[in-house]
Amino acid sequence: MLETRSVSKHFGGVAAVDAVSLKVAQGEIAGLIGPNGAGKTTMFNLLAGSLKPSGGEVLLNGSRIDDLAAHRRLELGLGRTFQIPRLFGQMSVVENMLTAARGQVGERILPNWLSGKAVRDQERRNVEKAMRLLDFVTLTKLAREPARVLSGGQRKLLELARILMADPRLILLDEPAAGVNPSLLETIIDRIHAINATGVTFLIIEHNMDMVTRLCSRALVMVEGKLLCEGAPREVTRDQRVIDAYLGGAAA
Repeated sequence: MLETRSVSKHFGGVAAVDAVSLKVAQGEIAGLIGPNGAGKTTMFNLLAGSLKPSGGEVLLNGSRIDDLAAHRRLELGLGRTFQIPRLFGQMSVVENMLTAARGQVGERILPNWLSGKAVRDQERRNVEKAMRLLDFVTLTKLAREPARVLSGGQRKLLELARILMADPRLILLDEPAAGVNPSLLETIIDRIHAINATGVTFLIIEHNMDMVTRLCSRALVMVEGKLLCEGAPREVTRDQRVIDAYLGGAAA
């Protein structure tokens, strides 16, 4: 479903991503792991369209997307979240959800004058969808509260629900466990499994190896901008190269 062919990104003379080729199959939950500075976030930015590669190709369902802007990639079904959720703190939780609804007729001037009922009907459907998704991530009671009151884990859940408003088929999930308490982490893991069961594919950056082992069928290890190895999570954590580069010499 998602593929890179010798993708690179240079900043000056530094190769943050160096000729990385990887594949993510449809319906898979794959993990992208590695030490800080390995190039994982840069790779996500290249996949999502926040950055353009210095070389190589990015393909979605067999078609090149490396020249497409991020919003065009979202239209094709490729969504992403961020390590630090990018919410609108003064807006309510449900209003944050509505910002992600695609193809809103009311965003154009003329339909508001000529097709008021169609605009209102679509807005009603979007609110209903947003509330269903907030219920799915256990945030219904906070729907009318400003997003700034949410805890770290709740912000992660809101960002996951918000990207679901756009109906993605593949989600790039950036460190869903970071700053999350154990009880909410279990909720996040459960919801990722449930979303995946509907056919949505995931590529996840994560440092929590227990979460990677529980969620992912395959882990891809990046070190110094290169893809070091890949395989089942329990196998790669026993690879001496991974232990040396990522785990600091101690097996997980």
